[in-house]
Amino acid sequence: MKKFLIISLGFFPILSFAKALDCHNWPMNMTEMWMRNAGIVDFKNLNIPKTKITLLASEKKGKNLYTQVYHFVFYDKDGNTYEIITTNEASDDECSMSSVNSYLISNSRILY
Repeated sequence: MKKFLIISLGFFPILSFAKALDCHNWPMNMTEMWMRNAGIVDFKNLNIPKTKITLLASEKKGKNLYTQVYHFVFYDKDGNTYEIITTNEASDDECSMSSVNSYLISNSRILY
């Protein structure tokens, strides 16, 4: 029985149940400002409660430093969507350890 357990553990990946940092507010707010400053959309026109937020990756870089990659889908009141990928660094103490890099990957009109 011990051999079976040891052998079977070798075939299954070790799972990590560590909770990722919840630092979506910093990149989301900076992306809203970036979209306004770039003339993409005024954040007053965004439907913020409808925004979809997905943490794509959180990689530990140091003792208390993580690189995070988020995917945001913003919706405006006219039915347009704006898909953004962001990267930034965060720590357990501070979400704004670096500036936010925002990349517009899709801007589309939803037709019903």
